[in-house]
Amino acid sequence: MTIDAMDTVTVQILGKEYKLSCPPDERDALLQAAKLLDERMKSLKNGGMIGLERIAVMAALNLGYELLQARSIARQDADTSSRIEKLMAQADEELLAIEQLGARHNP
Repeated sequence: MTIDAMDTVTVQILGKEYKLSCPPDERDALLQAAKLLDERMKSLKNGGMIGLERIAVMAALNLGYELLQARSIARQDADTSSRIEKLMAQADEELLAIEQLGARHNP
């Protein structure tokens, strides 16, 4: 994507404005991410007198941890879905075998 096709978006994090470029179709997601980061950093800042850099690192670590947890859950859900599909396929095979046996014994 060329720089001309990018939107300039202004976000506020801890009262400071940041101008960022992003594709038009990603604008809303960027605004949501900035809002989430701002909220997280504000909650860390309200917890005590710590520097901006430390707040940013702590917020990034917390969000990274949550992302990894969500990915792990998604993988587990995908594994469970795969196992369910295999079990359903096995059940279908067993039912078909039972139907065929019944058809042979009850002509």
